[in-house]
Amino acid sequence: MTAQSSAELLAQPFDAESATNPYPVYARLRNEAPVHRIALPDGSPVWLVLREADVRAGLADPRLSVNKAASGTGYKGFSLPPALDANLLNIDADDHLRLRRLVSKAFTARHVETLRHRVHAAVDQLLDSLSEQGEADLAADFAGRLPITVIGDLFAVPEPDRAPFARWASTMFAAGHSGQIAQAIDAIHVYLLDLISARRSTPGEDLLSALIVARDDGDKLTENELVSLAFLILMAGSENVQHLITSGVLTLLCHPKQLTAVREDSSLFPTAVEELLRYVHPNQMAIRRFPTEPVEFSGIAIPSGDTVMLCLASANRDPDRYPDPDQFDIHRKDTAHLALGQGVHYCLGAPLARLQIRIAIETLVRRFPRLGLTVDVEQLRWRSSWRSHALRELPVTLAPSASRQGVKRPSQPSATIPTSSS
Repeated sequence: MTAQSSAELLAQPFDAESATNPYPVYARLRNEAPVHRIALPDGSPVWLVLREADVRAGLADPRLSVNKAASGTGYKGFSLPPALDANLLNIDADDHLRLRRLVSKAFTARHVETLRHRVHAAVDQLLDSLSEQGEADLAADFAGRLPITVIGDLFAVPEPDRAPFARWASTMFAAGHSGQIAQAIDAIHVYLLDLISARRSTPGEDLLSALIVARDDGDKLTENELVSLAFLILMAGSENVQHLITSGVLTLLCHPKQLTAVREDSSLFPTAVEELLRYVHPNQMAIRRFPTEPVEFSGIAIPSGDTVMLCLASANRDPDRYPDPDQFDIHRKDTAHLALGQGVHYCLGAPLARLQIRIAIETLVRRFPRLGLTVDVEQLRWRSSWRSHALRELPVTLAPSASRQGVKRPSQPSATIPTSSS
């Protein structure tokens, strides 16, 4: 297949329906060609890479820079102010490794295991409060509060400040008004500056204090890198985990036999979590990349300096890699996926994310064996974003009557997460 010319720009394929269920769009595009040059909703042209083998290779290819300075035409997409932009997602090679080493010890599997008791305690506390209500929005009342509690503890963020921070983060990632997003970013920036100033005056044993020491004593961080690292850890550590918990619960409710299996056999949870990461990870795309020299994917040439989007959601549903990829299967043998990245940019917080997802969902479904939705699946509202496939809310009953046990069945199978007896 020859390269598409710059004139062949496919109109942006994302619409309101794809915000609810993007996977048919990716399947159609993937069947038509392995790579498309498309227009994003804002009109920006990008190369969309769809097949698993190409996405996997692209994530590890050092010729694909994440530094916006490598954009040949000047990157016109979403950008943060400089004080928040000098983070691990936007820098290459040596600088990336330098910053990653400063925080990696806090997120090793061994250190994360020491947090298990704290995560359990946070989950139990949240569920204790929900048990008294009978009904709840799991997205806001449980999944949205747990990760900010855990990451807030790592940074010693004062308890009253955590809810506002979570709201700012949600506004940033939602497809809202640009003015609201700018206000949320500004609020986060100001808050982090105040928090760093307070911690400089009164350091503690938390991760932020350790980063400040690296900045002030060892001069291993610039001030912008310090603020940007704090921003990334707080944002990424809360945003993705909460949506994985919410969509994970919904997926299990829509597959009652598999829900029963994991409820009765805890040894199934590790593979169940990996399958949830493959099946419903909210991040549809990896961070945009820019070739520093011409590259090819499946015979399609992409010029240097153009913007490349590696589609994680498409790769994780590619039938050339996964048998029956649109089926949720906790017994799936191939548990390798690209939801958390690949190569040097592999998700730093992966062990902590996995721990929270497992403890949250396992504890929830065991404590509330008659957990069910209070609305039909079709009535659930999804975030209107092409970047992030996430529920706005998940209304559930925690102790339904016998006639309302399990998921409330839709009148027709849902296209988003197929209702199944499996």
